[in-house]
Amino acid sequence: MGSPSGGGLRTTDPAPADAPHTAPRTGGTRTIPGPRGRRAHRLLPRPGAAPPPAGPPPRRGRSPALTSVTATTVLTLAGCGVLILHLVQRQTGTLGLVVGLALAMVPVPFVLGGLAWLNLTARVPLRHTVFCLGWGAFAATTVAILANNWTASHLANHQGPLGELLGAGMATPMIEEVAKATALFVLLLPLGQRLRCHGRRTGRPCAPLLHRPPAPRRTRPYGHRAAGPHARERLRLRPYLRPLPYLRPAPPSGDGAHRRSRPRTLAAGVVLGGMTACGFAFTENALYLGRAFTNDQRQRLDSIGLGTRPSIRDFDGTVQTFVLRALLSPFAHPLFTALTGIGLAVALTTGRRWLARLAVPAGLLLATALHGAWNAAADLGTDGFLVVYAALMVPCFGALVGFAAWTRARAARPAGRRGRRPVEPRAGTPREAV
Repeated sequence: MGSPSGGGLRTTDPAPADAPHTAPRTGGTRTIPGPRGRRAHRLLPRPGAAPPPAGPPPRRGRSPALTSVTATTVLTLAGCGVLILHLVQRQTGTLGLVVGLALAMVPVPFVLGGLAWLNLTARVPLRHTVFCLGWGAFAATTVAILANNWTASHLANHQGPLGELLGAGMATPMIEEVAKATALFVLLLPLGQRLRCHGRRTGRPCAPLLHRPPAPRRTRPYGHRAAGPHARERLRLRPYLRPLPYLRPAPPSGDGAHRRSRPRTLAAGVVLGGMTACGFAFTENALYLGRAFTNDQRQRLDSIGLGTRPSIRDFDGTVQTFVLRALLSPFAHPLFTALTGIGLAVALTTGRRWLARLAVPAGLLLATALHGAWNAAADLGTDGFLVVYAALMVPCFGALVGFAAWTRARAARPAGRRGRRPVEPRAGTPREAV
């Protein structure tokens, strides 16, 4: 018996075998296929399409640009290492080079241990720390020793004794600090970017892009303007040196992530600068210790000859240099370059344009001034050196240790205590339901 509307069940003729599969119709309407039909349709290949390749999917390899940049960096550092070893060996001799390298290795584990402890907050990748260490030990020392020799001879020939004083107090610290700080800027260059292909649908060829596209402008709270937008768009900002999240519109969840960025960013600047300075100090200590050992050996041979047995008193210059550079001031160079690293971190993350422009020059000038004062203290005798060491170096080192402890304490605090205060809703905006 049919329904009043005439829409009862109807029988349909069977479809031919070669006809495409169609869903049964009921009452002039097409039924919606179930999930089983959809899954079967996905598994079936399209007509005329190539079958899927058998086996596991192919692995993505490293881009040619990144591989070439890495190989070039390794070869450059290796060449600088060979050159600096040759330059040091010419001044110290083979035996002096071996003794200098052995004695210069004594303070390195303590410096690296302190920087590794601070890196628990910064989370700088191992490849970046190794690059900074190699740059300071090989490239920065090569540039510094060549530039210092040329500058010292030029100033001495044209200015006399005043030129020697200017070279030791101003030119040498500036050259060394700039050579060490270059490693931090090299990490920010957009080298090794992956090849990006534009216009795959239009048929245009692919081209390597060294610059990132400009990010969309976002409104900044509290009236802050973006610090250095043109410079940031042309740099490859690392995760530990990116702008702070609280300069952007805050997320609805107050998880306090914006407060964890500032200690991490500043600690990253200290770690990068400290690693570069640690490598630089190692090579410099090897040079000075090897030179002192060679001079003591020559004086001993000239005074007492080869027939007597050597004693520790015959190497007073080596012992004095070791105590001064390896025991009293192992963190001197890391302290100087850490100021440049902090300035760079502030410049990349601050929301004030004037501070972004002045942070790096101020950090570099402060590092140069502290380095120059340290070099000048070595010419004041034992009493003058101890006065400068107690009045300048000890407070600066204590401030750096306090800063490291502060960053570790901020990173170790639970996330609930770092949450920011709730923002009061603006006028005219409804309050969210609790």
